[in-house]
Amino acid sequence: METHVLDTGGAAITYDVSGEGRPLMMIGQPMDASGFTALRAQFPDRKVITYDPRGLGRSTRSDGRTDNTPQTQAADVHAVIQAVGGPVDLFASSGGAVTALELVASYPDDVVTLVAHEPPIIDVLPDAAAARRARDGFMDAYQARGQGAGMAAFLQMSSHQGEFTDEYFALPAPDPAQFGMPAGDDGTRDDPLLGTSSLAITDYHPRVDELHAAPTRVVIAVGEETGDAFTARTAVHTAKLLGQEAVVFPSHHGGFIGGEFGWAGKPEEFGAKLREVLG
Repeated sequence: METHVLDTGGAAITYDVSGEGRPLMMIGQPMDASGFTALRAQFPDRKVITYDPRGLGRSTRSDGRTDNTPQTQAADVHAVIQAVGGPVDLFASSGGAVTALELVASYPDDVVTLVAHEPPIIDVLPDAAAARRARDGFMDAYQARGQGAGMAAFLQMSSHQGEFTDEYFALPAPDPAQFGMPAGDDGTRDDPLLGTSSLAITDYHPRVDELHAAPTRVVIAVGEETGDAFTARTAVHTAKLLGQEAVVFPSHHGGFIGGEFGWAGKPEEFGAKLREVLG
């Protein structure tokens, strides 16, 4: 595997390239390239490209900003694709799937097939106002009480099955200890998942006309084990917005991740399904 650093203006983007063959890029947000190790191993016959989004992992930013907008992230991915030589097939996870939808809308010749796995887009939901309130709830917990409280509230929100109702909002604040996390507060508030930097991701709305006009084949994917949780519902409703049905993939929201992260999915089965969908 070769590692490169690309100056995209306001950021130094680190990306990795391995193998030969038809290029396949894998992106996440706020996940960096390390989250795709197990999935990369399923494609020894492809040129696989991964990267760290600006300000995360090995990539630095000097633009004086902290927000992670899909437009900026898409421009960075476009620059990497130009550097490695496109077009590429693209697997995009979570916030990375939001980046990918903006990428296809803005740079339609970059991607042959996009598999956007569980993009967390709030406004596609029928209960969008309640879902935004639930999202703001874990962010408020993080700002008030720190990492443990914020992550516990995030896990409660992201694992909730079905729409966010009055019953959900009546639940007591979860104890971080039940998730194996300390309740202490270290004073930091720069977590890209729990802080305010990623509001533009969950508040994004897909550019439907541009996506339909693009030559890219867009596939929205959902994990079979995600059930009716938030990101499963956003995937299903994003697919409906685009006039399609979400394609079911093995495992859960992190179904492509290996055991090294303590949230193991089924990367072999996931990779086989991704290969099938890409064709």
